[in-house]
Amino acid sequence: MNWILLIIGGIFETGFAISLGKAQHASGKEFWLWLISFAVCVCISMFLLFKAMGGDKAIPVGTAYAVWGAIGAVGTVLMGILSFKEPVTFWRMFFLSTLVISVIGLQVVSAD
Repeated sequence: MNWILLIIGGIFETGFAISLGKAQHASGKEFWLWLISFAVCVCISMFLLFKAMGGDKAIPVGTAYAVWGAIGAVGTVLMGILSFKEPVTFWRMFFLSTLVISVIGLQVVSAD
């Protein structure tokens, strides 16, 4: 259950980063709606990270934060490509892949 909470929290991390990006290009009421979206996503994301690190079968803080951050980073890059027409280059995808591989490696070597 903690892993599911952590994954959902990482998705909300993507949400708060994208909300900030959208707020940069908005004005008036739309600007405030994106800022509210940011605040809601931050609260949910942090709460789910907190929950994933506690209780039965708690995920160690270092592993939880690395996975949460990686989910947010990968999601934000992918949403940036889709929403903001950011470039898709070999090196961006290469380093994004190394991030994912590193987090998987961290989990493998941290397993009990």
